[in-house]
Amino acid sequence: MRAYMNGTELQFIVLAADAREAAATTTPWQIVPVNGVPLLPLMLSRATAVAGHAVTLVLGANARELAPALGRLPVALVVDRNWEEGAAAPIRAGVLALAGSCSGALLLHAAQSGVTSADLQRLVDLWRRNPRAIVAAQCGGGHELPAIFPRSEFPALLRLSGSQGARILLRSPNATLTGVPMPSALVGVP
Repeated sequence: MRAYMNGTELQFIVLAADAREAAATTTPWQIVPVNGVPLLPLMLSRATAVAGHAVTLVLGANARELAPALGRLPVALVVDRNWEEGAAAPIRAGVLALAGSCSGALLLHAAQSGVTSADLQRLVDLWRRNPRAIVAAQCGGGHELPAIFPRSEFPALLRLSGSQGARILLRSPNATLTGVPMPSALVGVP
C-alpha cells in the first residue's frame, strides 16, 4: 500500500546515520541481527510495506559497507556527509531529498526495532484524517519518533542543528500534535 492522502504524497525517511557509526569497531549497529534478520533490511521492509517506493534511507559514515545489505529493497539512498554533526544532519539530508510534491514526511530511526508496519500504518491513518498536524508515537509520557511532519514543518526540520533531533519539535508548546499510543517506539538496538 502506498501512503497517499487525496493524491498528495507522504514520504518515509529512515534515519540510519549517527555518531555511533564512528565508534563501531566490529559490526555496524545497522546490521545487528534482530530475530535473525539484519536490522536495516528489517526496518526498511517494514517501511516499504506501508509506503512502497516512497522510502528514503539516510546513511552516514558506513554507507559503502551498508549499501550491499539493502539488496533489492525499493528505497532511495541519501548519504549524509555531515553525519558527525549529530541528529540534525541526517534529518536535514532526508528532508532536502524529498520531492516537491511531498505533503508530509514520516521520520523513523532505523534503531527503533520494536516499531512494526502496523505501527507505521496507524500513524499514516491518523495523519490522513489530520494532515496539518504532527502525528507522533506517544510513549514514555511524551512523543517520539516515528512521527509524521506536514510540509509546513519542513522549514523547522531544516533549521535543526547539532544534536538537536526532531524531538525538540515534538516538545514545542506551539506544535499542533496528535499522538498514537506506541510503546514499541521505545524498543530498539542500543
